Amino acid sequence: MSAKLGILAGGGRLPSQLIKLCEETNREVFLVAFKGQTDPETATDVDHMWTRLGAAGKILKKLKDEQVKELVMVGPVKRPSMAELRPDWRALQFFAKIGAKSLGDDGLLRSVISAVEDEGFLFRGVDDLLSDLLATEGIYGSIGPNEQAYEDIKRGVEVAKAMGRVDVGQSVVIQQGLVLGVEAIEGTDALLSRCGELKRGGEGGVLVKLKKPEQERRADLPTIGVETLKSAFNAGLKGIAIEAGGALVVDRDALVNMADKHGLFVIGINPTDYE
Repeated sequence: MSAKLGILAGGGRLPSQLIKLCEETNREVFLVAFKGQTDPETATDVDHMWTRLGAAGKILKKLKDEQVKELVMVGPVKRPSMAELRPDWRALQFFAKIGAKSLGDDGLLRSVISAVEDEGFLFRGVDDLLSDLLATEGIYGSIGPNEQAYEDIKRGVEVAKAMGRVDVGQSVVIQQGLVLGVEAIEGTDALLSRCGELKRGGEGGVLVKLKKPEQERRADLPTIGVETLKSAFNAGLKGIAIEAGGALVVDRDALVNMADKHGLFVIGINPTDYE
């Protein structure tokens, strides 16, 4: 029998999908729901606790009391300020170990995972547990990029890789070779909203999402879903390119149906093909 799984739940539908899989496979699960992050419906009909992000001591004690052996981070988490985080003494000890070198999102997550594993837990990647969510290479649906879109994807790969090397973000929007916007702390939906106001005339732009070169795969893999596609459509984009094998696609069938309906393409790419 698989070890009891602790789910550290961010927003979106992924936590619920993982809970459903655990139910179908008779795997014991315990949910850690974060105030202001986790969808309240996620915690329905599952053993759980509600807490704030900074309550590390309380979280670790509860996970050990529940005899959780493996942990997974699932769903996006809005990075709070230190004032919003209000770290307890245990969290402050983590930050002391992490140091200033881990100020980027990926460095921070990697350090947190290492510190938690020192407590005796094993961290798993969501793609280990929900492998069918990994993006595959090729065109999704019936619409593909045209020549200009391929050029924008190539430019987007170049910019996204440069951003990833300095641990800034995973997404960039390119229109006709112009960088309309890059993702920082605001997240993809806010990036797309901002780029909608900056778009130029002519063909719409392309959202390119890649994992960072040194990405901690067990947390924060780039993800798209129906809401991402809606935001891309509202921003006047003509498509989305994601890294095959390095990004997650939520509700693939619904995503493809909506993309075809609205005339957008979605494509899984190998970034090395665009260098």
